[in-house]
Amino acid sequence: MRVVMISKALVVGAYHSKLAELAARPNLDLIAIVPPAWRDERGSLSLERTPTRGYQLITTPLRFNGNFHLHYYPQLPWLLKQLRPDLVHIDEEPYNLATFLALRSARSIGACSLFFSWQNLNRCYPLPFNLLERYVLLRVDAAIVGNRDAVDVWHAKGYRGPIEVIPQFGVDPIAFAPLPRERSTDQFVMGYAGRFVEEKGADVLLRAAARLDGDWRVDLIGSGPAQDRLIELARSLGVADRVRFLPWVPSSRIAEVYRSFDALVLPSRSKLNWIEQFGRVLVEAMACGVPVIGSTCGEIPNVIGDAGLIFPEGDEAALREHLRCLQDQPALRADLSQRGQQRVLDHFTQAQIARKTYEVYERVSGKLVD
Repeated sequence: MRVVMISKALVVGAYHSKLAELAARPNLDLIAIVPPAWRDERGSLSLERTPTRGYQLITTPLRFNGNFHLHYYPQLPWLLKQLRPDLVHIDEEPYNLATFLALRSARSIGACSLFFSWQNLNRCYPLPFNLLERYVLLRVDAAIVGNRDAVDVWHAKGYRGPIEVIPQFGVDPIAFAPLPRERSTDQFVMGYAGRFVEEKGADVLLRAAARLDGDWRVDLIGSGPAQDRLIELARSLGVADRVRFLPWVPSSRIAEVYRSFDALVLPSRSKLNWIEQFGRVLVEAMACGVPVIGSTCGEIPNVIGDAGLIFPEGDEAALREHLRCLQDQPALRADLSQRGQQRVLDHFTQAQIARKTYEVYERVSGKLVD
């Protein structure tokens, strides 16, 4: 079975281990098509090349780079005609132009197709995106979604085909693994990694931490439009000297950052047009043996399960109590460290994600693979 996966997300080198795990499945010829770079709020992220293991990686130009809805691959029709896949895995939301064009190209050569979606809110899109979405939902052979709410969204929009809940990417348990941590002090380090925007709730973390006792520090990793407001908030709370704002780091180095934390916090809050779709930082931190605390927003409780602490979104007092417990109880930190790592090994490794994705490929292609 020949599968072509089209994915701008694969510019991130840490995600390539999923390709290697997929390529190791029996009778699977895997080809990944990726752009040379993708632009988002972090700037232009160039393809992070890693050694290919059992799969082929093809780079091809992208038009309207950085435009989530309108980007597409102009050379894709020609590439698919040359590659002649049995299945085209379109790693995009069904309302995007790239998905519509890729599906049309796949159908033109008789290939099966599937899309991937994180969409967990039932949104009504304007023309032409509602028409693109309708075309895809009526003609695609299967769907993979990254959270449970997305199943309800696409059923409500009329999709009637097979649909499976599988996160887009897992983690590499070798790259993301606990390591002994050398401590020069007993300082309790709380970490956040993500965008600096209101819905991600970093301000809730600052307010919760500000009233903790003892020696502590908050590291905020990322960037975004709310950064200046967060800096000012730290000053007004009188804790600016305990808060560090650090830039994004390459995916190859993010595990080092997690290991410097005593706890990772994802304090997301729901908005009318957004709820947390997954929270990848949670599984990455858990894999590194870092205890995690998350809010009740969106998919976060389902990701954490019983392997971390959960607080009502926006409730800084409840978050503070969780932080205080972790600060004062090394035994609790050790227990959550072990439980978090085991939860990742059971559900969120690249091997687990690849196995489940491969099973979808088998069902969609209709071929028996020994």
